[in-house]
Amino acid sequence: MSEVFVIWAGFVALVSALLAVTRPSVVHGLMWLVATLLSLAAAFFGLGAGFAGAVQILIYAGAILAVFVFVVMTVDASPEALALERSRLKQAWQMPALVVVLVVLPFTLGGAPWGLVEGAEVASVPAKRVGALLFGPWAIAVEIASFLLLAALMGARHLGRRPRQGEDGQ
Repeated sequence: MSEVFVIWAGFVALVSALLAVTRPSVVHGLMWLVATLLSLAAAFFGLGAGFAGAVQILIYAGAILAVFVFVVMTVDASPEALALERSRLKQAWQMPALVVVLVVLPFTLGGAPWGLVEGAEVASVPAKRVGALLFGPWAIAVEIASFLLLAALMGARHLGRRPRQGEDGQ
């Protein structure tokens, strides 16, 4: 039963992720992203990783998406700005698609690469130990990740800002 639930949640996550990146409306894309993150949390719960599922809901589906909504509210979403953005990104999908194919292809062709062994036991890690690692030896990595997210947020805000009087938006 649990395996069927995890596969179903993974399928829902995949479909909603595809819809999130293909919707022309940014708000609709964000709503599909919420569905993606919640279905991933359901998959985590189905796999018995309750802490990861709770973190997925609280941090990603809650906090990070609230920041995304804030950014979407501040960017220029006029038809002219969207047309300009589409013209800039016309060929930009090819490199990410190639990277995804190169990452996914070994999984689909050759079983379980990179040390994943079928039938291996999965050890559960208590939340207290994860917290001790994140705020102990991995604190610098967590801070670097937070600065990266902040830089991405500010970059998205800068790229999507509304042009002032006299600017042509380029």
